[in-house]
Amino acid sequence: MDPLDELKELTRRYFLARSGAAVIGTVGLAMLLNDQALGVEDRKDPFAPKKPHFKPRAKSVIFLNMTGAPSQPDLFDFKPELQKLDGQRIPDSAVEGLRLGPFTNKDSMTMFASPWSFKQYGQSGMTISELMPNLTEIVDDVTFIRSMHTNEINHVPAQLLLSTGSPRVGRPTMGSWVTYGLGSVCEDLPGFIVLTSGKSGRCGTTCWGSGFLPSVYQGVPFRSSGEPVLYLNNPPGMDPELRRKTLEPIKEINHGSLADLGDPEIATRIEAYEMAYKMQTSVPDTMDISKEPKHIQEMYGTEPGKSSFSNNCLLARRLVERGVRFVQIDHGGWDHHGGGDQNLMSGLPQRCKEVDQGSAALIKDLKQRGMLDDTLVIWGGEFGRQPMAQVKPTKEDAGRDHLRTAFTIWVAGGGMKRGAVVGKTDEFGLTTVESPIHVHDLQATILHCLGIDHTRLTYRFQGRDFRLTDVEGVVAEELLA
Repeated sequence: MDPLDELKELTRRYFLARSGAAVIGTVGLAMLLNDQALGVEDRKDPFAPKKPHFKPRAKSVIFLNMTGAPSQPDLFDFKPELQKLDGQRIPDSAVEGLRLGPFTNKDSMTMFASPWSFKQYGQSGMTISELMPNLTEIVDDVTFIRSMHTNEINHVPAQLLLSTGSPRVGRPTMGSWVTYGLGSVCEDLPGFIVLTSGKSGRCGTTCWGSGFLPSVYQGVPFRSSGEPVLYLNNPPGMDPELRRKTLEPIKEINHGSLADLGDPEIATRIEAYEMAYKMQTSVPDTMDISKEPKHIQEMYGTEPGKSSFSNNCLLARRLVERGVRFVQIDHGGWDHHGGGDQNLMSGLPQRCKEVDQGSAALIKDLKQRGMLDDTLVIWGGEFGRQPMAQVKPTKEDAGRDHLRTAFTIWVAGGGMKRGAVVGKTDEFGLTTVESPIHVHDLQATILHCLGIDHTRLTYRFQGRDFRLTDVEGVVAEELLA
């Protein structure tokens, strides 16, 4: 007997032996093999599309996660007062009661005007830094939220709060919550995919993990160069037919364990085997950006075969085009305290050069394909930067410390306003003074655009119903079209 057939026969015996006391004959066996009769239909296909709570504005999300905290006073939130008072000590009244960054010297808080020029662009008259020339071309399709604020002052807790709604590890990320709540319409790719470029973010895989949700909902890292998904290909000597014959008895064993134990992680294992098999065909084709027309590659500034933010933006469009629910692109290296590899004067222009063209091209491409209406794009980091200089030996080495009370994120498509500015900061850019939007409010609004009531998307864990927005968050109606 063929070893695989023998294993399959043993699996049947295992099923009959384990279930003999509870089911009898062929009727019992049919029930045993019927997932619906066992009440595990949802576990069999955890990504089956689910109905939203109400009519959605968006079908997919692309989260451009700029880890390290981009400097909003040098990019999006121009302050003429800083230009007038550059080099002077900031008034004590402006910082009174504020929790400032961990490296702030309160004896030498001098105002630091942006070294880069700002101009107004578009019909909306957006004020944008010269460091983002491509972004100036899409300002009328974007809404800038200049009044973002968070609870956390250090990178990892703030990155976790933005991604999971909590500063502590162990909670599901946005992509996990979205795929848990809505499932996916794509049958041969994961519902939540992660692409990385630049310097690694400090919170690592926890910023795309599934936390206490079944691990089937965690983000799956794809690579824009080399083998797209590690260990996806068959080993030498195993063709697709042999792989399929190998998977069948494994699947039967796993379904037997699932029926006995009801452990959702067994369902994850079943789904992982099946998805990996499907991805062997779908992933190489999806990740091959060389098939894109030349003018599209030039618009993004891609380099097929290399790892880059621009490549990832084009891949994100290809992924949501195929029905992927949530794509997260992490691009690190925005932590510019000054000096060395954190030098603001050299580091910030370099980061902007890496992401500006790809970010703008993504919005243009989605729009020209009619996809921007139902694809929500979010661009931003975990907190902001202070208007004061973080003092170094020379001004050329100066940087900016962390700021949790005011920063900028921009959003586009998916039911959001276009060509607008929401929120306002004080004359120095230290605090929000108009339409403050907390991280939890942004998360509630993202879910709202997807047709989800954030207070109803819950998961019971250790006796408590958890949600992405914890016990806070309101939909920011001023962001909605």
